Amino acid sequence: MNNTISIRDIEAFVYRCPLENPVETSFGIMKDRPMVLVRVMDEEGRCGWGEIWCNFPIVGAEHRAKLVESVFRPLMAGASYKSPTHAFSVLEAKTQVLALQSAEPGPFAQCLAGIDLALWDLSARQAELPLWRHLGGTSDRIPVYASGLNPTNPERLATEMADNGYNRFKLKIGFGLSRDLDNLSILRESLGESADLMVDVNQGWTLEQAREQLPLMESLDLKWIEEPLLCTASWLEWRELASLTDIPVAAGENLMGIDRFQAGIDSGALSIIQPDAAKWGGISHCLPLAKLINYSGLKYFPHYLGGGVGLLASGHLLAAVGGDGALEVDSNPNPLRSELCDFLNNVDQGYTSLGNEFGIGSMEKLGVSGISG
Repeated sequence: MNNTISIRDIEAFVYRCPLENPVETSFGIMKDRPMVLVRVMDEEGRCGWGEIWCNFPIVGAEHRAKLVESVFRPLMAGASYKSPTHAFSVLEAKTQVLALQSAEPGPFAQCLAGIDLALWDLSARQAELPLWRHLGGTSDRIPVYASGLNPTNPERLATEMADNGYNRFKLKIGFGLSRDLDNLSILRESLGESADLMVDVNQGWTLEQAREQLPLMESLDLKWIEEPLLCTASWLEWRELASLTDIPVAAGENLMGIDRFQAGIDSGALSIIQPDAAKWGGISHCLPLAKLINYSGLKYFPHYLGGGVGLLASGHLLAAVGGDGALEVDSNPNPLRSELCDFLNNVDQGYTSLGNEFGIGSMEKLGVSGISG
């Protein structure tokens, strides 16, 4: 996997898809779905594609694209790297001071992650292998779950996803105890006892709220409760919360840095860890991290809520690592995802297959030539 990559150029592209039904979270509402893609071209003209997390703030997509164009493009054009991991190390070192000076380590980490995804896609295409196999996987078949169920009539979207082959569902909560419990009851009634139900608080509770609300959810057979506390809360608080419930606790999409993930693994508070490869670490860091999570006896579930390129990369990463996790698939309509992810058209009893195309698969549908608003 250490084939040399010589870079001719790198570009960023911004897309936005308006939403008929906004995505609701405990901290804000998304009225459109953004996507920032990165295209890396080697000296032979082959292209690799990656995606940068950009959901928030509203102007985040354009900001990340400008960082790629103004900071990373001058560093990468004409450069050669021994591997994507080598490129990540070099780029991280060259931008570390600027990220700190500008007080933007998060956006810089997200750009690095998306660039890394593109470099791994390119590396797999150079090797003429599907990415999952290039990363050491033995099967392209992966489990999936339906995510992003809003608190307003969640049963409608959940039933639609069930009809499309899904049997695992995650509801957003944190909108008041009564409303949350009513929605869970409606979902259970609509989906049946055999469906897996999970909830995502999106960092919306305090420890006191958890003490009040967790006992009332014990009887609902939830497979996990995600991000009940702030990601910056001490692991002592997370451990105390975990001691209040038999429901497995999940987190990780907002952790950054291997030390923070290692502390989460060691804390004893988490059963499920959810790094987002488009938000921190790319494949270069999330591949060994995912293996460590599985080796530690915990479960690796890749977090993802964006466009199709990042979802494909996350699926290939999961296929390479294996374990008991499943790929997060946003239930809300989003052509930026569905038009690029044909594998989502073939979900059966909660499983699908990624296929054997080189890299993450064909990107011919993109047809991009520059940054578009």
